[in-house]
Amino acid sequence: MYYSDYSNYYPYYYGQANPYMSTEDTIETAQETQSDDIFIYPQNLQNALDLIQEALSGESEDRMFYAWLLQEAPSEEERDIIAGIRDNEIGHYTLFNQLFYELTGMMSQQTQGEQFTEPESYCEGLGRALLGEQNAVQKYRKILYAMQDRVHINMMTEIITDEIRHGILYSYLYARNSCTV
Repeated sequence: MYYSDYSNYYPYYYGQANPYMSTEDTIETAQETQSDDIFIYPQNLQNALDLIQEALSGESEDRMFYAWLLQEAPSEEERDIIAGIRDNEIGHYTLFNQLFYELTGMMSQQTQGEQFTEPESYCEGLGRALLGEQNAVQKYRKILYAMQDRVHINMMTEIITDEIRHGILYSYLYARNSCTV
């Protein structure tokens, strides 16, 4: 996924006709995406469970990444910001475990995620973190769409809004350090 790829933000219209498309276009679009429709419950629940497992599998890599980022941070303020984000992410891990258990009645299977690869620079690490937050929001929205219980919806809303806030904080750190693409 490229940071400039907005194809996932195609207007969804939540089952309603798109007023800007002809009826034929709307029907064709609906037929093309029906198998991938993220708004159809309970068909989208298994995908949500898979995405929760995926979110949980990256925990050890995330912890190593945050430890590295904290070590590289040039100021106490930046370390405080990164430590706050790390602590939020640890809380998200707990919420995802709880969510998975409440949806399935089973504990999540611990799987190995990606291996940690050290960034070449602090700025590269910030850039990686920023894009990671943006990608997490896209994945987590799909989980949110599968939730039916108000408590689960609230949990996912908290996680998603935290991820958006983290992206803003990483943008601040990226600009503060005069990082460039």
